[in-house]
Amino acid sequence: MVFRNVIVCHMVPGSEGTVGDVFGYYDRTTRPQDLGVIGRILLSHHDLYLHVIERRQDPKISGQTRGLPAFQKIAEAIGPYVTPYPRYWTNPSDSVAKEFYRWAPEESADPGDTTLTVIVQRIKPGAEADVARIFAESDAGPLPTELGVTARFLYSIDDVFVHLVEQDASIAESLRHNHRKPAFGKLMAELAPYVEPYRPESWRGPQDSLATVFYRWRAED
Repeated sequence: MVFRNVIVCHMVPGSEGTVGDVFGYYDRTTRPQDLGVIGRILLSHHDLYLHVIERRQDPKISGQTRGLPAFQKIAEAIGPYVTPYPRYWTNPSDSVAKEFYRWAPEESADPGDTTLTVIVQRIKPGAEADVARIFAESDAGPLPTELGVTARFLYSIDDVFVHLVEQDASIAESLRHNHRKPAFGKLMAELAPYVEPYRPESWRGPQDSLATVFYRWRAED
């Protein structure tokens, strides 16, 4: 099982290349895997920066909280482009989103080739318990199997809702522009009082809530 942390910040639009290059340099010249990090994904969504850090061990147990030995140098290099999102920010740990729900099927079979999708929305303050309940009820039914979902992780930070979905790669591709299943529509309707698009004025459909990957790294050993 992979353990993930999600960091959410503001980012200057158009600075993805610069930020990605900084991480690329330090991922090549240091060994994040020596700190238990096996992968990272950097994504953007409008003015948001999302950093998904993957580990083999739960950082709450291992105590590893930094993704690279050169953490301070990276922070300085990306500082002009990446800034705190939460209004209550006082230190770097305040940029780590809180996981409030996770789900995976009880079967332990190898899921095969999977893909990770990151969905970004806004969440009504204090609505995490309601959102978790709605997803738990849906995940207890047939919809995850129909959509090829192999795992789900929900996070929140301030008013941002981040939804990580692991999905069978072939099914994900076939459904990428098709969300017409009645059960999916029911799920969206039940979530509507609690979540909304990050930018409602430009939202046209579920595709507009997907974050865009601009950098990816995976440990080779």
